[in-house]
Amino acid sequence: MTGNSEIQFMRRALFLARTKARHTSPNPSVGAVLVKSGRIVGEGVTQPFGGAHAEVMALKKAGARAKGATLFVTLEPCCHHGKTPPCAKSVIQAGVKKVIAAMEDPFPLVKGKGFSLLEKSGILVKKGLFQKEAEKLNPFFFYSARHGRPWVILKSAISRDGKIAPPPGKSKWITGAAARRKVHEIRARVDAILVGSKTAKEDNPSLTVRLPGFRRNDGWPLRVLLDSTLKGSKNLKLFRGKPSAVIFTSLTAPRAKEKALRKLGIQVFRVPLIKKMLSLKAVLKILQSLQVRSLLVEGGGEIHSSFLGEKLVNELVLFISPKILGGKALSWKGKNGIENLEHVKGLKEASFNQVGGDFMLTGRL
Repeated sequence: MTGNSEIQFMRRALFLARTKARHTSPNPSVGAVLVKSGRIVGEGVTQPFGGAHAEVMALKKAGARAKGATLFVTLEPCCHHGKTPPCAKSVIQAGVKKVIAAMEDPFPLVKGKGFSLLEKSGILVKKGLFQKEAEKLNPFFFYSARHGRPWVILKSAISRDGKIAPPPGKSKWITGAAARRKVHEIRARVDAILVGSKTAKEDNPSLTVRLPGFRRNDGWPLRVLLDSTLKGSKNLKLFRGKPSAVIFTSLTAPRAKEKALRKLGIQVFRVPLIKKMLSLKAVLKILQSLQVRSLLVEGGGEIHSSFLGEKLVNELVLFISPKILGGKALSWKGKNGIENLEHVKGLKEASFNQVGGDFMLTGRL
């Protein structure tokens, strides 16, 4: 097989992973192409979480033709048993003679072990073809695997003068319908959405994806509430549906309220208080253990301020309305704002686009 052929088939695998795989998290989106005698005999992508991985889908389509074939795959085949059996073993059993992978899987349970298993079975392994392109396919998964916490996106809709909402009790939409649709598109690509108890009480958000074709069958994204005293109402919209919300509270919150919430099927986790705020690092650590690879922080202002102040934000999304609220309207960074500007880094890869009658500022911190 010539170098040009290898490039062609790996590009096909990358295309499949980028365009055909959906709702795979907490697994990565992967594309796989089986080639024999210069022709594609099978191809596949990772199925929604709990379903078959890309390599297995390609092997099923190839059938007996997989024997002696070359597998092009955008990520190292897994070697551990999760929701599905190890892909590396399936590749070996099918009689594949060579595996060309774009990159090593940084997930600790794999990380080179899949390649090693293939090589010990006599399969030729080549890696690194289009690695940079493969890295772009799963930024949330790779960050989570390498850093041990979810990728955090902080989202807010603000007025031109930096206000998040009118005074308490007078909450209403700041941005228009186009911007709100864009928010649902962002929600559809994350694993969890987080709000604080004040936002939950004032706005009573559902924290769901309500765009046709974007909803996941498993009920994710997970809805996350920070409530240090468990004073929030059990009738909040975010508690409705499956799976139920996850609540983080303090070590001193009433045990009786925790018990009542658990009876409703709601998970409750206790974390320490740091400067009267729940430990966000502890929250992220627990969310990581729940297989949350990406977290969208929607509010409110004090929570925004805390995430920014502790340098826990990876990506910022601001929807900016031309309206001016002024007066006693609430700031998107909380009443205290950011005390030390050294805690806030400038935006990288920033973009500023018009969305309907509003504007969207995005960038990485």
